[in-house]
Amino acid sequence: MQAFTLPEFYVPHPARMNPHLEAARAHSMAWARRMGMLDSLAPSGDVVWTEQALAKMDYALLCAHTHPDCDGPSLDLVTDWYVWVFFFDDDFLAQFKYTRDIEGAKAYLDRLELFMTGPGQTSPEPANPAEAGLKDLWARTIPSMSEAWRRRFVTSTHNLMVESLWELDNIDRGRIANPIEYIQMRRRVGGAPWSANLIEYAVGAEVPDRISATRPMEVLRDTFADAVHLRNDLFSYQREVCEEGENSNAVLVFEKFLDRSTQEAAELTNDLLTSRLQQFENTALVEVPALLAEYDVSLAEQVAVGLYAKGLQDWQSGGHEWHRRSSRYMKESTDGERSPNRLGLGRRIRQQAPPPFAKAGPLPLPEFRMPYPVRTSPHLAAAREYAPGWARGMGMFKEGIWDERRFHGIDLAHCAAMIDADTDLEGLKLSTDWLTWGTYGDDYFPLTFGLKRDPVAAKLCSDRLSLFMPLNGEPVPEAANAFERGLADLWNRTTGPLTPSARAGFRKAVESMTASWVWEVANRAQNRVPDPVDYVEMRRRTFGSDLTKSLALLEIGDVVPPELHQNRVLSELDTAAQDYAAFGNDLFSYQKEIEYEGETHNLVHVVERFLDVGRDEARDITARLMNARMDQFEQLADEDLPRMCDDLGLDDEVRAAVTGYAGHLKDWMAGILEWHRKCARYTPEELERARTPEPPPFSLEPSGLGMSAWRIGSGAR
Repeated sequence: MQAFTLPEFYVPHPARMNPHLEAARAHSMAWARRMGMLDSLAPSGDVVWTEQALAKMDYALLCAHTHPDCDGPSLDLVTDWYVWVFFFDDDFLAQFKYTRDIEGAKAYLDRLELFMTGPGQTSPEPANPAEAGLKDLWARTIPSMSEAWRRRFVTSTHNLMVESLWELDNIDRGRIANPIEYIQMRRRVGGAPWSANLIEYAVGAEVPDRISATRPMEVLRDTFADAVHLRNDLFSYQREVCEEGENSNAVLVFEKFLDRSTQEAAELTNDLLTSRLQQFENTALVEVPALLAEYDVSLAEQVAVGLYAKGLQDWQSGGHEWHRRSSRYMKESTDGERSPNRLGLGRRIRQQAPPPFAKAGPLPLPEFRMPYPVRTSPHLAAAREYAPGWARGMGMFKEGIWDERRFHGIDLAHCAAMIDADTDLEGLKLSTDWLTWGTYGDDYFPLTFGLKRDPVAAKLCSDRLSLFMPLNGEPVPEAANAFERGLADLWNRTTGPLTPSARAGFRKAVESMTASWVWEVANRAQNRVPDPVDYVEMRRRTFGSDLTKSLALLEIGDVVPPELHQNRVLSELDTAAQDYAAFGNDLFSYQKEIEYEGETHNLVHVVERFLDVGRDEARDITARLMNARMDQFEQLADEDLPRMCDDLGLDDEVRAAVTGYAGHLKDWMAGILEWHRKCARYTPEELERARTPEPPPFSLEPSGLGMSAWRIGSGAR
């Protein structure tokens, strides 16, 4: 019996077939036999794959569907890569997941890494089919691609191999991931970013390296990856969960987290799959053309990006068709079978924002689980006395965004004193000023650009801020407003002793935050409620988490190697803490944003729209996500972080630094929650005082950002 009926899928493009399918079938079978994949034994004594099983799974059909336009030799090579990756997955399951052999798995994966050689390196002799296959494929692929592509491909191949340990560890603990953790970890272990790299090979066009790490290109890759994985989870639930005892599957994650039936969880998984596909479309048609113009990408490079995007699109449709046919997965029901939905109109309607400024009223707050104590700096009183003078000196009380009464009610010195409880007075002043500047900007962008739905002016403002963060002592222009003036002052006070690389990294964090505010304005211009995954990931930036993290890392200095921050444990520790704090802000600010500011960028609101539930249920789901992220943070800090230090053999200095950083995140979460509870910013009284009866009028005084960027001339909200 199937666990659920497969839902109606959104497949907007028809699948096509590569004419070289039969040759690829014959080639891949011979290649798998030559690599020893058809003779490899599991601990049970059975072979991992038989020739008949490989023929039924038909990976050549997958590649012929997903790469319909490449030539025969290219299809042969790509098919061999997929044979290898699926063999690796099944072999790893048989050798280590069933046996719970974590130490053996680590040794196996460490040795497999040696076969992804760089220039001038030589790999060892293969000892098993996975090693033999990787060595052969590496030699056949890497010479035809650039060094930049090789680095990206190494990263994605490393992730899909090494992060298998995360799945194994969860099986060993009997633990099912929370939804946010699952989506971002599934990208690392699921292999779709790796598939995106192979698309560049198959279409014969690489993404230009200078734009490969920009938001539009990352979103194309990530939406592609999420859609591939969510679709796979729907088709593979029967095999993985019901037959193999796996617990890494989105249907199971939603089933347990939201306490839904399996059918309801499958429908929700499909809704998220549809939303990610439509996010892909929006990015490809709106953000990518603007990116190509901004970077003055050459015509040849534009063609390459277009071929890459088309390749991602082909893979989605072809992958769906293969899942319907392959023996590896459950089939769509033939009893009243539903054909793929080519329009998805219902999902598009839910992505459109409702009329703004709807009456919301105060949102009753849930219980917040906070296991860490609040600590406060002894210099708080001095910082409170100091803070208004700096804001006044920067001109923040003259532009209609804040007044002094509102500033005192926000009480950012209190927030800084809890976040940086151990710093000296000068350090606390600097921390307070950064919080002041970031909070002012968070209010400035929606009021100055969001109400007018003017993302062009918002981007001009954001881009111009980089001029006030010189990397090598370049002269800065005269500040046109308080926001620029404040940044210039803070940059000079913060970055003087930094190394060039640290200074560049810090500037990137500031730019990431201000660019995310442009993203918010652009969504308002499109009257669009964000896709939930995109919202969560961008919320970390709009909340200023990257900036906060960079300020904390400045205190650590160069003790922790940069590559260590890419480790799963530290990366998840960061995002779990960031989500807890940002979601808490969304709960406190719901009325302020929805009713008084006409915003759509609030997780409670995003959940309301995506799940089509009332605000109280959306509030409870938001709180449940907060608590799940806190549970995950505790596990990471208490168990995984010490184990990571042991596994990597970190010395005492580095160990103390990463442990101290985890302690800083604890103070950060506890302090931010306490600040929300105590400050006046979100109270109904303050909201009413700051209300203007009409959208504020615009003065005729230019802001220095061009004719489309007029300064707001009314009182503060």
